[in-house]
Amino acid sequence: MLCACSGEQFKFEDALQSPESLATRDFLASGLSSWTGDWESKLDDVQVDEAESTLKEALSLNFEEARALLGRLEYQRGNFDAALQVFQGIDIKVSLLLEAILLKAKSLEELEHFRDAAKECNIILEVVEAAFPSGMHEGIAEDCKLQEVFHKVLVLLPNLWKKAGFLSEAITAYRRVLVKPWNLDPLRIANVQKDLAATLLYGGVETSLPAHLQVWGSATPNGNMEEAILLLLILVQKVAYGEIKWDADIMDHLTFAFTVTGQFELLAGFVEQALPGIYERANRWYLLALCYAAADRNEVALNLLKKVSGQSEANHKPHIPALLFGSKLSSQDPKHALYGITFARNAIDLADQANDHFKGQAHKFLGVCYGNAARVSISDSERAHFQKESLTSLNSAALNMKEDPELVFNLSLENAVQRNLDVAFDNAMMYSNMVNNDSGRAGSLDQLELLRLRAVLQIAQEQPKQAIETYRILLSLIQAQRGPQSDLENVAERKIEMAAWQDLATIYTKVDSWRDAEICVNKAKSVDLYSPKSWHTSGLLFEAQSLYKEALVSFSIALSIEPDYVPSIVSTAIVLVQIGNESSLQIARSFLMNAVRLEPTNHDTWRNLGLIAKMEGSLEQAVEYFQAAYELEMSAPVEAFK
Repeated sequence: MLCACSGEQFKFEDALQSPESLATRDFLASGLSSWTGDWESKLDDVQVDEAESTLKEALSLNFEEARALLGRLEYQRGNFDAALQVFQGIDIKVSLLLEAILLKAKSLEELEHFRDAAKECNIILEVVEAAFPSGMHEGIAEDCKLQEVFHKVLVLLPNLWKKAGFLSEAITAYRRVLVKPWNLDPLRIANVQKDLAATLLYGGVETSLPAHLQVWGSATPNGNMEEAILLLLILVQKVAYGEIKWDADIMDHLTFAFTVTGQFELLAGFVEQALPGIYERANRWYLLALCYAAADRNEVALNLLKKVSGQSEANHKPHIPALLFGSKLSSQDPKHALYGITFARNAIDLADQANDHFKGQAHKFLGVCYGNAARVSISDSERAHFQKESLTSLNSAALNMKEDPELVFNLSLENAVQRNLDVAFDNAMMYSNMVNNDSGRAGSLDQLELLRLRAVLQIAQEQPKQAIETYRILLSLIQAQRGPQSDLENVAERKIEMAAWQDLATIYTKVDSWRDAEICVNKAKSVDLYSPKSWHTSGLLFEAQSLYKEALVSFSIALSIEPDYVPSIVSTAIVLVQIGNESSLQIARSFLMNAVRLEPTNHDTWRNLGLIAKMEGSLEQAVEYFQAAYELEMSAPVEAFK
């Protein structure tokens, strides 16, 4: 059979002196009806043995050839059971009729006997591989029947193993196609590489390269993921060189692989390399922004998203997901609050024509951005406007998103900032019930943040015992869930833990429990020695014990870490006022004026300026300072939430 490629003839035991090829006999078989008149009805009625005899007599075929031809006819007519029955009688060792075996395999596939079909294909592969141990070279004629059948088997076999549920065997079959040159056209090879990569990525079966394929030494792919990425990078290179056309599936698979491995910036590089026209401009910027944001490069992501809403895109179709993502990223940093407001408002205008979900999300991010803008505003009227708009937007979002825990949390936080304590507490409890009912979120960072918010509200409501118990639960949860987490999760968790110890130290300081306060301060410093708030809290503890020199040292350390840390600037001035001499009052005033410049809404600053003015006899000025302090305290948040 293998010699058929070069035109040589096989010698069968009872073959004719000049036998024709199966292709010629196909043509002859197509004319059988003109010879017999009722050939099709005869095939329907006679048994296999009779049909074989008829074919042999009509076409002078041997036993194997007759069964092969009859099997092909039955297969082409869709009679897979009959075709399979005919093919069962063919002996591959005698006839080597590979096409018949292929059709036998395909008949088994149609009957959903996938494993048996794969075994039949393996027979063909073993025969051809034995004849061509180094693969098929380009010298073999393209119209060679052997090559045509073999190529079909190469592609069919891994799919049969997948259908049978044997993914390891499927992966082996894919590799079998790629390790030797089988004269496959570039598109078929690319499809095999893509299918192998997809199976490695999503199959859920970990397989390593066999020893004989580990030809790159230490550079050999280590596991499914690395092998899949290597295959996909080869395909990307083929696209770049024009060997194959652009295939969106390749980028989808590569996106998944780089996302799982955390290689977001590398993924961004491949998105940037995509030729113009593959992605629409807005979608390209959006995808790049997602990559850079995932790589914790929010500034780069925001700059890309600004292009989506820029003047150059005014005449293009609006990209709502990019606007929403821009508002979300902006809501995470107060300095981008105004950009976030623009993003969210544009998304709301477009969402009116889209759906309520987008509109609700846009209102949520708009509310958060307004709240952040209020906290960095230096104008009283502007701050009041932003705070009003923040609650209005968040409540608008709640009309369509009552079950969104993040929204409820933001409502609680914003109400706490604006000293609407009862509403803030109700929302905090509502959020707590939501996350507790969702076991998948229990113990998450959101839950930890909620517990701290609840404790802060309890302190504001003068419930120190309840606050201490809430902090105890919070710290117990943090201790219980210590384990392998991402770096970002670990950083966020440690930040919450440190804040809890700092808050506890403040509570114990106010109730004169010095020893407990000292323990909590030291715990906070053990989490982060260079936190200005920890040293500030330590200074407050010394100040409460009238240890003014020690307090000044602690406040100085806090300011050496962060020179513009307003709480320590104000506390330094307070201690200097306590010392009470004329020079210290002048220094205290300069500290407080600096604090006014940095944070004009700090009521403690204005109160202490009033005390200094009173001590110096400037009563009228003192009244103005005290009045400002009173008004600012009425609108001051219960906590300087960041």
